[in-house]
Amino acid sequence: MMLAPSLLRAQETRMFTSNRPPASARRFVSKAVEGEITRVSGLIKDPELAWMFGNCFPNTLDTTVTLGTMDGKPDAFVITGDIDALWLRDSAAQMRPYLHLAKDDAHLRELYRGLIRRHARCVLLDPYANAFTRDPKSTDGLHWSKRDKTEMKPGVAERKWEVDSLCYVLRLAHDYWQASGDTEPYDATFAQAAHTIIATFREQQRVAGPGPYRFQRMTDQPTETTLAGIGTPTRKTGLIHSAFRPSDDACTFPCNIPGNLFAVATLRELAVLASAVLSDEALAADARALADEVEKAVFAHGIMQLPDGRQVFAYETDGYGNYLFMDDANVPSLLGLAYLRCLPADYPLWQSTADAVWSEANPWFFKGAAGEGIGGPHIGEGQVWPMSIIVRALSSDDDAVIAWSLKTLRATHAGTGFMHEAFDKDNPAKFTRKWFAWVNGLFGELVVKVARERPQLLTADYAS
Repeated sequence: MMLAPSLLRAQETRMFTSNRPPASARRFVSKAVEGEITRVSGLIKDPELAWMFGNCFPNTLDTTVTLGTMDGKPDAFVITGDIDALWLRDSAAQMRPYLHLAKDDAHLRELYRGLIRRHARCVLLDPYANAFTRDPKSTDGLHWSKRDKTEMKPGVAERKWEVDSLCYVLRLAHDYWQASGDTEPYDATFAQAAHTIIATFREQQRVAGPGPYRFQRMTDQPTETTLAGIGTPTRKTGLIHSAFRPSDDACTFPCNIPGNLFAVATLRELAVLASAVLSDEALAADARALADEVEKAVFAHGIMQLPDGRQVFAYETDGYGNYLFMDDANVPSLLGLAYLRCLPADYPLWQSTADAVWSEANPWFFKGAAGEGIGGPHIGEGQVWPMSIIVRALSSDDDAVIAWSLKTLRATHAGTGFMHEAFDKDNPAKFTRKWFAWVNGLFGELVVKVARERPQLLTADYAS
């Protein structure tokens, strides 16, 4: 006997038991986030999609947050998931999905204050480090970084210089203030960190030399180390140099264009924050001036032509006219420039670039029986990162693209109810990282955005 549709849906709902930790074991609880889970889940017709959202959206708060105090003020440590360290990039991105709820949740605001303060102290400890230990006095680091040839300080977990790490510090600080109106964490320590970020960016324009940073690793993977500790030679054009990409893989050419455009955007946001909150007009002027320099350099040296004649942004360049066209799923990416507010979504050059990276013009674009998307050297060929699918949807105003993305994500979580770092293009049961909080939160962010802007897409049957 066939069940009536309403009974069938009820039966399906009972099949999807929450994979969240028990309430007593959750690291942080926000009433506003819990209310958002209930509200948005009620808009989703598909039981499996609703179950995934309920698992993923709170994953950072459930599993990665430690909130304490330092010097009588909030201090937050947010790990990336299955690695017990705080990445500046990941932790900022992990907290992004809850920003719209912070204004009405004092406990959540305390968490943001703690993370912004922790970020500022990390920058002052070492602006060239990408990841930090829970204990700022620890000399343990991560086990794979113990023999790195670089200046490892206590409190540093890994020291890969990535321009986007400092951009994410600025982005979180700006967006939290904009979302909440709270000015409490923007003290002298934060101001000093902001000045340090600008000084580091200028140092890595390398106009007067390569600067103090050096990094080499004993490894059989070339993406884990740099040539001579600083990377390949460059012409000094005003672009900010980076040793590593947002994937933690070494740059082929040291001038990463998505990272530079992200720096432009976040420096301008810092200028607004510096003027309105810090009352530091010198800092604001310095941030604007550097943003203008870097933007000019991007448009003079970061645009290339594909073999078919299309003009696109390069992924990396050396300033000598050598370009690398590819994209990596980790954000900032070429695909993610509109999502990160570096460029408008209707900007023609970005649109042509986004079309190209979501195609065989990009060597790290893969298409198989399970799905299609962008991966990267970090995991290797044939591996699609759900992050790329999510970022494409977050950047799109095409209902068909967004619906396809939701359906593909629903079909490739391998029954776990969570997103993963990567899945095999032909078999999603082969995946990496079962606990990767950034991409879980990013999926939740997508669903919340769809609920706000296109709620009709959540009433679709994605099982068919």
